[in-house]
Amino acid sequence: MFESKYSKLLTVILIIVIIAIIGLLGFLAFDYYQNYMITKDTADFVDAFQGDVVSDADEDSVKTGDSAQTGENAGASESQENPLDKLSDASSQKGSAATKKVTYKGFGALGTMEIPAINFKYPVLEKVTKKSIETAVAFLYGTGLNEPGNSVIIGHNYRNGLFFSNNKKLNIGDKIFITDNSGRKLGYTIYNKFETTPEDTSFYQRDTGGKAEVTLSTCTDDSKARLIILARNE
Repeated sequence: MFESKYSKLLTVILIIVIIAIIGLLGFLAFDYYQNYMITKDTADFVDAFQGDVVSDADEDSVKTGDSAQTGENAGASESQENPLDKLSDASSQKGSAATKKVTYKGFGALGTMEIPAINFKYPVLEKVTKKSIETAVAFLYGTGLNEPGNSVIIGHNYRNGLFFSNNKKLNIGDKIFITDNSGRKLGYTIYNKFETTPEDTSFYQRDTGGKAEVTLSTCTDDSKARLIILARNE
């Protein structure tokens, strides 16, 4: 009798363990699939952007206004099918460069960011909200993407590879590429990396010497501090 009850107890425990294992595997599979789809969607969005890396000389040319060149480029662009057309809901003009209003998952996007060292490809959303930073990274403060001065971009560290989770792997000298909605793609070089308190914003306003700079901000793995990365367009 005792052995029979003991055997039934072991059977119940075994069934519970098997169900728990299946549930855990299912959760892990779903989490992996969800992360894969987020990464794929953001990478596809970034790849749809068109833009070549702009040098300082090219930037000077744009600022002085080579109107003939701009007119030719605009005409050529309109004659070709643009994969971003399906993402755009309006168009406008900023200076001499054509700028489109682009959206990603219902959020306005200012441009895209690529960090080859960590295989990072994400849109930069124009507003920081609870939902927006659960979708991509977002612009928090500054002069604007690829504009002279500092621009602060924040993102979550979910410790699973999404968003800014891999920023801790970045080193001084690594490259960041930002493409704005006018088609300019600037390269930035990381020159500083440090941790600070969540309340510290002293580095937001800084003298960039007329250069475009970007600040990446995210939580540390223990969420007790902020990991800050500074990069400048050389």
